[in-house]
Amino acid sequence: MAQGDHRVRPPRPRPPDAARRGTPRRTAVAAWIGSALEYYDFFIYGTAAALVFGKVFFPTEHAATGTLLAIATFGVGYAARPLGAVVLGHVGDRFGRKRVLVFTLLLMGATTFLVGCLPSYESIGVAAPVLLVTLRLLQGLSAAGEQASANSMSLEHAPAHRRAFFTSWTLSGTQAGQLIATAAFLPVAALPEEDLLSWGWRVPFWASVVMVVVGYVIRRRIEETPVFEDEARAGNTVKLPLAVLMRDHWADVLRVVCAALIASVSTIFTVYALTYAVNTVGLERTPMLWVGVAANLLAVALIPMWGGAADRFGRKPVFLFGSLGCGVLIFPYLWAISVGNWALIFGLGIVLFGLVYQAANATWPSFYGEMFTARVRLSGMAIGTQIGFAISGFLPTVAVALEGADKGAWVRVAVFTAVMCLVNAVAVFTARETFKVPTEELGVKGAPVRAAAGAAD
Repeated sequence: MAQGDHRVRPPRPRPPDAARRGTPRRTAVAAWIGSALEYYDFFIYGTAAALVFGKVFFPTEHAATGTLLAIATFGVGYAARPLGAVVLGHVGDRFGRKRVLVFTLLLMGATTFLVGCLPSYESIGVAAPVLLVTLRLLQGLSAAGEQASANSMSLEHAPAHRRAFFTSWTLSGTQAGQLIATAAFLPVAALPEEDLLSWGWRVPFWASVVMVVVGYVIRRRIEETPVFEDEARAGNTVKLPLAVLMRDHWADVLRVVCAALIASVSTIFTVYALTYAVNTVGLERTPMLWVGVAANLLAVALIPMWGGAADRFGRKPVFLFGSLGCGVLIFPYLWAISVGNWALIFGLGIVLFGLVYQAANATWPSFYGEMFTARVRLSGMAIGTQIGFAISGFLPTVAVALEGADKGAWVRVAVFTAVMCLVNAVAVFTARETFKVPTEELGVKGAPVRAAAGAAD
């Protein structure tokens, strides 16, 4: 056991009504809806960056340069995530998971609405892209605490033998948000170019106001987790979670950073492939958007099933299937785009992102959270994932730079993505298997592995 874990006081008895609060199902549903709303806001930016922002905010003589700059602003949102992870991770471990959930939703909603209100470069000059980058940074700060807090809430409410299933609903919500974001752009993408660039692209951003109101009402009703309340009553919360995390769990933080590079598959599929297909190969944007819709429809349905598989067979085998499978499938998918074969683009896109990638995507919320004790769980998940996600967020920019104007340069991008998958696989392989570790012993060094209780939920 790490030194910091020797000095905790035993929890005091929980009040009688605590057992009735925050059932796993209700918490999972609330996490699903909140994550869907939050990531709708986050991903409509990526779609707009790929299709519109290069012309609206970065007009240049060379269209490829404008696209590169617009995609770079997508990555800026990821660059802000490590700082947000430190700040919001501290708040979540010190004062509770629920506070972070409500704050992140409101911040994301406000910044997304304001993006839709921004004047173009043509109207106010360089101030337009500066304001765009500023709002994107705030989006990144919000997203930094969103998944870690939602995953911690779900994991700590879940029965020990079904932790992967219940935490996977957060990621199912994330994919639903991505699906809604892509679908929201389908009608505006079909508008005439002049209408799309003047007002059409703004509508999905403005629509987020309604969604944020719904999400706020839902999240206000979520109860704090019994695990955190026990820690707080016993006086086991720490004043500086980051210091305890780096002292006792630094190796697991590093492992999560490397494992989180699996998100590169998502950013390459969502942003780079769309940019490559439309701007380099010259394919129609609407069918490419439908590829994302079809893949995400399957993903939303399959993620809880993959979570159930991780509860039955273990985190590592399911995660590794997703990681290594993506590293292989990225090659034929990008090749299919390069030759403009729509049947293969749809088929391979659905298999790659809708089926195989979701095996890893469904597993990481429980797997990462189970590496840490409750005292530093939110900080550990947030900091580890957000550093890895920050790297992944800039990969579409790197990919566009690697590609240039050469249709055949997709091979370099595919190799680059496959290397990220391999790094992820090594990190996952070297981690401890946790699916049989009781919840109260998660993150405790040297704790024996025994079957988690299969009590009914």
